[in-house]
Amino acid sequence: MIVEHEGDGPEAVREEVARTLSLLWRDRAGAPEPPPRGRRPTLTIERIIVAAIAVADAEGLVATSMHRVAKELGAGTMTLYTYVPGKTELIDLMVDTVLLERNLPGPGEPRPADWRAQVRVYADRTRDIYRRHPWLRERSRVRPALGPGQLAGQEYLLSIMDSLGLPAREVAAAASSVAGYVDANAAVEAESVHLEQTTGQSNDAWWGQRSSFWHTFFDVESHPAMNRTWLDGGFDSPTAKQASEASEFGLDRLLDGIAARIDQAAK
Repeated sequence: MIVEHEGDGPEAVREEVARTLSLLWRDRAGAPEPPPRGRRPTLTIERIIVAAIAVADAEGLVATSMHRVAKELGAGTMTLYTYVPGKTELIDLMVDTVLLERNLPGPGEPRPADWRAQVRVYADRTRDIYRRHPWLRERSRVRPALGPGQLAGQEYLLSIMDSLGLPAREVAAAASSVAGYVDANAAVEAESVHLEQTTGQSNDAWWGQRSSFWHTFFDVESHPAMNRTWLDGGFDSPTAKQASEASEFGLDRLLDGIAARIDQAAK
């Protein structure tokens, strides 16, 4: 995403935005990949993106500097700047490339008949990419990269809600609600995966190390609902299963609410 820094003029910012959009939509007719300056090109934008994603997958987004990616490619750091203006734009390209991995059905392509099953396709494939690329949790969902991957996800959800007979504003609200819920839960799961990978300790083991808290500091009178839920087995499952069940429960209830609104709108 492009951020206007103090001292940057509006025209310079517009040029940076235009360059980033051209890179994101480089495969679209009329928006060819800008030719690099200088010597005969030895890299492509695609190779750079693939290498950057590999670095982020292995070492995290913080480690994915232009220098580190250039080293991965066996190229000079300045060579990368002839293809991509900087790390911010590179991350936009990485994020959108990963979002395209969902391969969501486009207009006219086969999809499940039931609208709830269609939403499940979005949810399952979104969770999958967060599992494969835990760094994705760090991207901004408020100011996203406006590339093909981002728009494909929005189009898919809007097409589902648009088929349900809801008013246009509720179509947009329902699609955004589903996207926000799925992304938020996928990001939490990705953080869990990241912590287990980087610390070498499972989340269950982490909680186990803090078992003394419940005997030493936990006040039953101040937390009666928590205590009852504990005694009745509400927290008996492993943490990963609890998180999965909570995610599924919440999505089901969200879709139940949309279904109820569909019934209301049909009356």
